[in-house]
Amino acid sequence: MTAERETDAGAVPVARACELTSVSRSWYYDRQRRAPRDDTALQDEIEKIVVEFTGYGYRRVTRELGRRGYLANHKRVLRIMRDKSWLCRLQRRSRRTTLSDHGLPVFPNLLKGAVITGLNQAWVADITYIRLPTEFIFLAAVLDAHSRKVIGWNLSRRLDVSLSLTALECALAKRQVPTGVIHHSDQGVQYAAGDYVARAREAGMLLSMSRRGQPTDNPQAESFFRTLKTEQVYVSEYLNFEDAHRQLAHFIEVVYNRKRLHSSLGYVSPAEFEAGLVATAHEKRHRGQPTVGAPTPEPPRAPAPAW
Repeated sequence: MTAERETDAGAVPVARACELTSVSRSWYYDRQRRAPRDDTALQDEIEKIVVEFTGYGYRRVTRELGRRGYLANHKRVLRIMRDKSWLCRLQRRSRRTTLSDHGLPVFPNLLKGAVITGLNQAWVADITYIRLPTEFIFLAAVLDAHSRKVIGWNLSRRLDVSLSLTALECALAKRQVPTGVIHHSDQGVQYAAGDYVARAREAGMLLSMSRRGQPTDNPQAESFFRTLKTEQVYVSEYLNFEDAHRQLAHFIEVVYNRKRLHSSLGYVSPAEFEAGLVATAHEKRHRGQPTVGAPTPEPPRAPAPAW
């Protein structure tokens, strides 16, 4: 790079400036490197991001900055977030929602060893509780295991089969379900109850359950609820059931599904990820190629159910 290219148009070349001031070019560049940078604009944008996405760490913030036109090194973002104490995480104790001592039939874990390559191959379901000023309420959710998108959910004051069944009906109303979709949940009575099992089988689903006391058998659902609690529930004050429903609906449908970046999806939202799969499948169909990972692919291979 020549001296003329190292300066703005009309400015004195670096080499000439160094000669006039009797300093070396190496000294000049070292001073430039050490000079403090103005982080005001970047800091303001980071603050907007951490307010909107309270659970974002510095890596997700860096990715979101890039999407907004700010090019910043993740180390710089980490420094700013650490200086402003924007890296804290809220931790709360959990409450038991899985009632597995029911004597009803349970099903083997069909996801263990299964390879999920596209949408509607496996749905995962789970339940969590939310504390209000005067009561506990319960949220049931159904996610597509491949895109991590919430495709059905229900909020209720009652921890019963109607809670989970309504969430399932919501998911079934939104998606065309190919026969053989794995439905994976824990062994709770809300998923082992006869009405729930019958409805899932009627839809052509294969029932699958985690081992008792092993939440790691359902990582996508656990990750969603962890995000929900950290980024929405723990930082909100719900006045009543209706207020909680309104705020949770916005977080699930708008923030989580459409805007929040997921590292497991290549730092895009579930909606963006699914849209990319649809576009890719359409392009491959147009070219006459196999549509691997299309919205409604063949079911994954899994062990034969033992019922």
